[in-house]
Amino acid sequence: MPRQNLTADQVLTTTRAVRKRLDLERPLDMTEVRECLEIALQSPSGSNAQGWHFVLVTEREKIAVIADYYRRAFADYEASPRQPTRLHGDKPAMVETQERVLSSAQYLAENLHRVPAMLIPCSSSRADTPGLSLSMIAGMFGSILPATWSFMLAARERGIGTCWTILHLIYEREVAELLGIPDDYMQVAMTPLAYTLGTDFRPAPRLPLDDVLHVDGW
Repeated sequence: MPRQNLTADQVLTTTRAVRKRLDLERPLDMTEVRECLEIALQSPSGSNAQGWHFVLVTEREKIAVIADYYRRAFADYEASPRQPTRLHGDKPAMVETQERVLSSAQYLAENLHRVPAMLIPCSSSRADTPGLSLSMIAGMFGSILPATWSFMLAARERGIGTCWTILHLIYEREVAELLGIPDDYMQVAMTPLAYTLGTDFRPAPRLPLDDVLHVDGW
């Protein structure tokens, strides 16, 4: 896929959660995926510990098993108060956007088994370890999450669609066993990977900055 030659601002404002526009028929060039991971390794890391690992899943049988766990978790999510159309109920301008988000999420759940690859980022420490302080947990996520986001930004420049998902984590132990992930490592997300159908993505509707900005205090 030719590079998009996007500016930094364009990459940052148009890297969308891609679901319906994943090209489920086209094979991925793993050389490009590796390039994105090399860029991810340049992310900041607390104490320069670099305690990140990335599990790239390409085997059809394993993708199918993870997709099945995801669908089970999605069924519970869809019925929960966290479901997109049940949020922002006091903001009528968000209704159409949230309906699109739900429809897109439903599509991904139904078709996840078809993606060419999945990427599961892992941390070398677990947030559920007893006795960890808030600062230690924040430092843990503050290393692996920027690296994963850097991967997704690099993927956008190469025409590869990504989507940050966490629902499979309900079955983290089962997926860890499937993939041989050690017990002391923590999965933090999963993103499907596929080239996108078209490359024109725009900034998403967002609530106004002044609704969430606090200067010199809350």
